[in-house]
Amino acid sequence: MNDNLQKNSLLDRFLNAIEKAGNKLPDPAILFLFLLLFTWLLSALLAPVDFGELDPRTGEKLFVQNLLTGEKMADFLSRMITVFISFPPLGVVLLAMLGVGVAEYSGFIPAGLKYLLGFTPKSLLTPILVLVAIVSHTAADAGYVLVIPLGGVIFYAAGRHPLAGIAATFAGVSGGFSANFIPSAIDPLLQGFTQSAARIIDPNISLNPLNNIFFTGLSSVVVIGVGWYLTDRIIEPRLNRNNPVDQDLSDVPTMEPLQTKERKAFKMASLVMLLGLAGLFFWAYPDGSSLRDVSGEITSISAPLMQSIVPLIFLVFWVPGIIFGFMSGNYKNSKDVVASMSKAMGGMANYIVMAFFCALFIDAFTQSNIGSMTALKGASFLQSLQLPPQVTVVGIVFLSAFVNLLVGSASAKWALISPIFVPMLMQLGISPDLTQAAYRVGDSVSNIITPLLPYFPLVVIFCQRYVKKTGIGTLVSLMLPYSLYLLLIWTVFLLIYWALGIPLGLQSTYTYPAI
Repeated sequence: MNDNLQKNSLLDRFLNAIEKAGNKLPDPAILFLFLLLFTWLLSALLAPVDFGELDPRTGEKLFVQNLLTGEKMADFLSRMITVFISFPPLGVVLLAMLGVGVAEYSGFIPAGLKYLLGFTPKSLLTPILVLVAIVSHTAADAGYVLVIPLGGVIFYAAGRHPLAGIAATFAGVSGGFSANFIPSAIDPLLQGFTQSAARIIDPNISLNPLNNIFFTGLSSVVVIGVGWYLTDRIIEPRLNRNNPVDQDLSDVPTMEPLQTKERKAFKMASLVMLLGLAGLFFWAYPDGSSLRDVSGEITSISAPLMQSIVPLIFLVFWVPGIIFGFMSGNYKNSKDVVASMSKAMGGMANYIVMAFFCALFIDAFTQSNIGSMTALKGASFLQSLQLPPQVTVVGIVFLSAFVNLLVGSASAKWALISPIFVPMLMQLGISPDLTQAAYRVGDSVSNIITPLLPYFPLVVIFCQRYVKKTGIGTLVSLMLPYSLYLLLIWTVFLLIYWALGIPLGLQSTYTYPAI
């Protein structure tokens, strides 16, 4: 594509306008504070209104909760510390970064990148990164704290714009959240809600936990293709024009050749890492392993292995990082190890401040029921339209994408709207598996453009390492093309997949006519 044509394109001007407007917003931490205040005010205004919606989780009427009452404000103050320290991404990010910090500042990660870039063509970096980002879903939220920052480091070391690497991996980790050919904890979690909703119509129906695995597996190809095209053809050229990399990047790896001592250190550290992963495999593999849940599953949310992912990431990088540091001579004593961990935590200072206000806002927004009410109202409106089945399926995708801007949790949204959509479409002959697949597409594509995503502020911090002026507007303008392209292309892919009659996943048991 001609660069001058692209520079003057409507999309380019549109994204520049979004970036400019978004970066005029207050600092992200203060923005979350303003959103908290707005949520309080809006909850007080909407609390007296009877919206006539029943909460499918309780069967009782759903009301917006007034957060400005004396009782609610007292509760807010008494729980402030608990809300902050229990903010899900906070512990994940800090513990993972302690281990990754040692691996990076000891030189272990830079050495690995040099090996990787030595045999990987620059032109294939993007699809490989997006693929790795998709696979990272298997390890819960590991992709956010590990793969996304590495995307920036790899692109920078390869002489490409680091924010393009961050954008590509963010699109794979979050925008393509429902694209994976490896089963993960989200599969049985969503299937449980779908099955409960389906039993409103058919009490004997049984859904397979992997009822979407074929569709999500093939969707990986869609996400990789979209991510590859947008990153290389649209996002990176625009970044090179408008967002030059800051020059004071002495702590970012370069492509200087490895010394003999470093090669030996890297081989030994890598061997230790591989032995550790092999030991973990043999620990988890037996049916009676203590890393499995009570039913013998290894990928369920309650499985000790899945709950230990972040501590395992810490150890998998911390131990080899220490070995590499001492063998290469980069570490002289234990103080150097602690200094690396301290340096990694120093880079998280801005994120901790943002996380404080973000945690308070998300907790208040959840308690207010504003997001839940929006989801139910949208689902009821779509149901009332009585559209043709194909149009209704598309409507579910678009509604889920919109509601996802307000309610981040995939399971929370599906718990709210599955009792409406699943039975409704079953009566039209549409299987619960297909309804769930439509929801999963919509639930994924808008993750990357909503600041309500708990990890969104973290990605801003990752970008600021390379371009200090990066703000919410910059990140939204980077990710909006991915979101829109995925929304349209993935939805069309779902319709074609459905029309061809390809199984969505492993067989479920139906007692009614299903398409």
